[in-house]
Amino acid sequence: MSKTIEFYYDYGSPATYLAWSQIYKLAEKHGATVVRKPALLGGIFKETGNAAPANVPAKGKWLFKDLDRYANRYGVPMQFNQAFPINTIYLMRGALYAQQEGFIEAYDEAIFNAVWRDNKNMNDPEVVGAVLTEAGFDTAAILAATQDSDIKKKLFAVTAEAVENGLFGMPAFIVDGELYWGQDRMDWVEEAIS
Repeated sequence: MSKTIEFYYDYGSPATYLAWSQIYKLAEKHGATVVRKPALLGGIFKETGNAAPANVPAKGKWLFKDLDRYANRYGVPMQFNQAFPINTIYLMRGALYAQQEGFIEAYDEAIFNAVWRDNKNMNDPEVVGAVLTEAGFDTAAILAATQDSDIKKKLFAVTAEAVENGLFGMPAFIVDGELYWGQDRMDWVEEAIS
């Protein structure tokens, strides 16, 4: 029987970028389905009392070296974004709109690559608009949707659901009710869907 992987993600997390680059290949290999769960990492941190690893200088320095190792292992282009940390609230609202309208795969690709491959300052609305336009999206519709009260409520709801499901960071995966945290735990996800 085909398994389902719930994939909670936020574009502002470099580890999540790496997970995103691999999880769909893993699912395809085992005939599993990935359910995308765009949520707000900052909201999860706030609710759980957690903080970004980069907030601890020694841990942050180590983490980015470790992420480089994984990027090299995966053969994925990656560079530390000079605008980090990225305020992703509008990007994540855009993701929920893209999901609702059926173009989430292309939206994920455009945003993850802009942040972690192309080093774009996605804190700048003009840069965000240029990235969306270059990707061929209806930029005005996406930007309008980021102000829509239903989309705002949906982001709050998915983030609250993440906390209820035990998340304290991202990326996170849930298979058969079991939580796996971190892109470096995808071997356990693979075992769970095999």
